[in-house]
Amino acid sequence: MTLRRSAAAVLAASAVLCASAATAAVAAPSPTPVIPSGLYGEKDPTYDGVWRQSLALLAQDTVGVEPAAKAVNWLVGQQCDSGGFPSFRADAGEPCTAKTMLDSNATAAAVQALSALGGQDAAVKKGVGWLKGVQNQDGGWGYNPGSPSDANSTSIVIGALAAAGGKPAGVTSQKGKSPYDALVTFSVPCDAKTGGGAFAYQPDKSGKLAPNADATAAGVLGGLGQGLDARAKKPADKPSSKPVKCVKGDLTPVRAAANGAAHLDDVLAKSGHLDTPPMPGAEDTKAQPDFGNTADAVVALAAQGGAEQASKPLEWLKKNTADWAKENGPAAYAQLVFAAHATGTDPKSFGGTDLVTALNATGPAPEAAATQSGEDEKKDKKDSENGFGDWWFVAILFVASVGVGILFSGRKKKNQQR
Repeated sequence: MTLRRSAAAVLAASAVLCASAATAAVAAPSPTPVIPSGLYGEKDPTYDGVWRQSLALLAQDTVGVEPAAKAVNWLVGQQCDSGGFPSFRADAGEPCTAKTMLDSNATAAAVQALSALGGQDAAVKKGVGWLKGVQNQDGGWGYNPGSPSDANSTSIVIGALAAAGGKPAGVTSQKGKSPYDALVTFSVPCDAKTGGGAFAYQPDKSGKLAPNADATAAGVLGGLGQGLDARAKKPADKPSSKPVKCVKGDLTPVRAAANGAAHLDDVLAKSGHLDTPPMPGAEDTKAQPDFGNTADAVVALAAQGGAEQASKPLEWLKKNTADWAKENGPAAYAQLVFAAHATGTDPKSFGGTDLVTALNATGPAPEAAATQSGEDEKKDKKDSENGFGDWWFVAILFVASVGVGILFSGRKKKNQQR
């Protein structure tokens, strides 16, 4: 999904550049964006503010970290009255208008994060309602309302519907098409010359499907009805240690997911990572490692075939992503946390990097981390669950000194919005 975010930013930026090409040579440099205090990351949030915030909060939740209240409030404050989220609103105090560009990917990611955190039922309900209202007639979703359906957007919305407690298969268009009906149409046929079993982002103008690694990783999770924070399939649930090869026949969502995982497995077999094709016209024509999509592929493979299926790309991530994550910030750290979470790997010791600490450092200090260490938090939580707390002992001393009697009390468990 990193590629998807980047592509959107490039397209939007290109439109602006084309419109102002005549004055580009003398234009003043863009001002440094003001980063809201509740937002994670230091880079311009215009194209990915809601996205990276949602991933950061969801990743924190997967590792038991309670995000800062102002970080959660910032995300909720980005939502329009319609229920949809834009990529970013600089002034959330101003109401959304017909010109506010709403984003199905950002909305779906926000719904997943807020559903996991809990305590945000109203925002989640509005977000789901908006997503249902902009569903395309083929059952899928495009990046923005009204745009043609694509595998990535459809898959992340499936994850949002499931995270909110719904059944994606029951969300149908006026023509009776479900998200899964749309998703399987992006599955490349097994007998294709290249990329059999993969997912395409969208058909090209002639209707042909070209394999796309980003879409395939997303499509596998979508076919399984899983979200960004998917966990590995249990050993007892999977038929074998490796995904089967692309299988023809009745293309159910689960079969399409298995075919997609088999394609990813084949691509990753040699190097352990996915590649980013060179940009058209670039001087360097050599493909570069795609860190973000490799992390997404780890989650997809683990969800479909078990943690050991993702072992090779997982080890590659551990050895090669420290600099990439540091450069790209919260969303990158979140993707690695998801990869660790999906495979049962310790995110605090990920190839020498403490992903949890690094992620937390990109935004406002989490609620628990602001006052105590993780070990202290665990101890306090255990004490509170047993009905004992730090001031139990204080109460005993007090009672002994005044002879009033024995005072029983328990420390209230800190309310975690989950």
